[in-house]
Amino acid sequence: MDARRLLETVRDQRPISPDAMTWFANGLASGEVSDAQAGAFAMAVLLNGLSHDDRVALMRAMRDSGSVLEWDLPGPVLDKHSTGGVGDCVSLILAPALAVCGAYVPMISGRGLGHTGGTLDKLEAIPGLQTELSSDRLRDQTKRLGCAIVAASTEYAPADRRLYAIRDVTATVESIDLITASILSKKLAEGLEALVLDVKTGSGAFMEDPNDSKELANALVSTAQGAGCMTTALITDMNQPLAPSAGNALEVLSVMEVLTNTKKHDRLWQVTCALGGELLALGGLAADAEDGAGRIANAIETGQAAERFGEMVADQGGPVDFVEHWADRLPAAPVIVEMTAESTGYIGAIDTHALGMGVIDLGGGRNVQGDRIDPAVGLSDIVELGTSIMPGDPLLRIHAASADEAMRVAMDLQGAFVVADRPIDVPEIIQGRVG
Repeated sequence: MDARRLLETVRDQRPISPDAMTWFANGLASGEVSDAQAGAFAMAVLLNGLSHDDRVALMRAMRDSGSVLEWDLPGPVLDKHSTGGVGDCVSLILAPALAVCGAYVPMISGRGLGHTGGTLDKLEAIPGLQTELSSDRLRDQTKRLGCAIVAASTEYAPADRRLYAIRDVTATVESIDLITASILSKKLAEGLEALVLDVKTGSGAFMEDPNDSKELANALVSTAQGAGCMTTALITDMNQPLAPSAGNALEVLSVMEVLTNTKKHDRLWQVTCALGGELLALGGLAADAEDGAGRIANAIETGQAAERFGEMVADQGGPVDFVEHWADRLPAAPVIVEMTAESTGYIGAIDTHALGMGVIDLGGGRNVQGDRIDPAVGLSDIVELGTSIMPGDPLLRIHAASADEAMRVAMDLQGAFVVADRPIDVPEIIQGRVG
């Protein structure tokens, strides 16, 4: 086999054999396939698309280009993936709640990308906590505690790591087929029995258009199922932040408020329970998604999920008393500035993307790979859509390293809130289901 023949096949929209996909993925991982050939492949896929069978073959080949975890556990191995949003800290609540319900969750997560926050960055806001765990430590912790949230090592899906970097510089990131293969090659390397996907739509999502979000959800579900992993997807609203905060330590605070029953945060609660319910049903631990959602809620309400989260934090090097003293253990910004409304009405729209960029401007995210993150900065107490406001009412609080930075971001975010004359219909948090 050689790259030229494979590229001709993709260019001419002919079926690609699984063996050819395997050769190509291994060539990406080994370097036998050149950057030029990988870029040509990505552009051909972007322009022509892949059939269902070819997309499954590409995903399998990229997954199998590295290690795939194998398990021998007394319960199902489950996980969740989100396409990214603002204030989306579901994973930190869901993983321990699933573990309490009898699932095993070896969650390999990512860092912030663009305007969206990363699960690893949020978790690492907890002092001392480590996410760079070896495969042996991941297996051991998952077996003992039922959950671990860790960074992907170089042994998982190396073909995807290479292709993703090339897509980033060849304007081919937006391909639904390549997005699907990229996401699933890493997730299915965990050795999962079932997966649930949270596909965001709206002003804070990568896929703002609901039709694009549905197309991605269908591609993800059909491809994962084609590879033998039971999968469903929920399409959820990202026209406002999921939690009332955005920023690493601030989102962990919101997580702990939910886990300790201090505050419920309805939108965050609904999505967490809905995704968990889907997974427990797929894994045979609940009669259906509704029963599963009730089991997730019970794990949180009884404090068992908080206790398991605390065990996970301690096992990964964080404070052993984090659940008891979380408010004192997280870093705090030295400056807090309240941004207030200037008119009377109702919050009619929120530019959620702008809020995410505001966090980056404060130093809570990355403009380029390698940027250092300040875990303490961000936004809190973000007003929700439909809220009645008057001049002087708070819209959000800015947590910054300096007063100048806080005022600069406040100026940038003044246009992020649109005030309507009359009440609006707030979008449902769950927009649809696929699978």
